[in-house]
Amino acid sequence: MADKPKLAVPNQSGEPTLESLAQQLAMLDERLDNIDSIVTNVAERVMNQPITISVTCSGCGKTSTYTLLASEKPTVRK
Repeated sequence: MADKPKLAVPNQSGEPTLESLAQQLAMLDERLDNIDSIVTNVAERVMNQPITISVTCSGCGKTSTYTLLASEKPTVRK
């Protein structure tokens, strides 16, 4: 497993250095890319099979069922 990166190290004046801030920004960018990949993967899997959502009313106790179906795979417009 990779070592956890260190946070910005303040210089003598107590402020983080430009290099450490750039490193943290790069780490944040990488994490957001990973999250995007996970969400995209989940969305693609969902598009291949129906999803059923059941909701029960807290007032009357009636259950409503909703089924989500996908007719085509989403594409990225350029």
